[in-house]
Amino acid sequence: MRAFIFPGQGSQSVGMGQALAEADAVARAVFQEVDEALGQNLARLMAQGPPEELMLTENAQPAIMANALATFRVSGVAIEKADFVAGHSLGEYSALCAAEAFDLTITSRLLKLRGRAMQAAVPVGQGAMAALLGLGLEAAQEVAAEAAQGEVCTVANDNDPGQVVVSGHKDAVERSLEIAKAKGAKRALLLPVSAPFHCPLMQPAAEAMAKALGETDIRPPAIPIYANVVAAPVEDPNEIRRLLVEQVTGMVRWRESIVAMSEAGVTHFIEFGGKVLGPMVKRIAPDARITSVVTMQDIEALVKEI
Repeated sequence: MRAFIFPGQGSQSVGMGQALAEADAVARAVFQEVDEALGQNLARLMAQGPPEELMLTENAQPAIMANALATFRVSGVAIEKADFVAGHSLGEYSALCAAEAFDLTITSRLLKLRGRAMQAAVPVGQGAMAALLGLGLEAAQEVAAEAAQGEVCTVANDNDPGQVVVSGHKDAVERSLEIAKAKGAKRALLLPVSAPFHCPLMQPAAEAMAKALGETDIRPPAIPIYANVVAAPVEDPNEIRRLLVEQVTGMVRWRESIVAMSEAGVTHFIEFGGKVLGPMVKRIAPDARITSVVTMQDIEALVKEI
């Protein structure tokens, strides 16, 4: 069994998608549709930068999705060649678009809004995120609880057995670094992000997404999607809508999602548009086969294989 997976924030870089667009009209069409949907030249920003503008959440989120969808569509691989789809955080929107629950225009606009709303939810400098390396989920939850001291500090991403991310008020997250090291973390470091994602401070963004998604027609996906916040397959449009809202403030249960897909029989994970999730999957499911699809050569190899 196979799962198609889609990366989240942090996988963006200047030059992303450029070679694909130069090589294939399908990729150019994807980037053009996204540009038209957003009323901006996002493709040029992706190709040329500047990096600090691409890093802005409202640009990074649709850019990562556009690159992943362009890679997927250029491959020409039918979505039905997979048994499940999944995406990490914003990658869940890419997965839903690939599975035909949203069209590309709607996906682009939702992610632009999501990025803006998440950035606006907390004034710059008041929030932070940190990666705790070498600690499992339970230990990281203990660290976050101890660091909170009346502020917000919660686990945002359970990425793999040795990488958990905490999020919340800046002072609380900074306290978590020393507490984590005292509890045996190999490393604990602040992440270069502009807002504290996937924590209760994102509630204003969740409300903005609830309104937008409430006005959006969601079709049943062609294949089930493993939703971040429940680490289980979902097909009902109303449930997808609810979980996408919950995801803004909720924990990304990526490790559990991969475990659940593996237990359901998935042995091959194919990541479109990045090489970020593959190493995580390998640490979670060492026997799984991983294929990362980024370049035209990767696409050609995948097509021969599938």
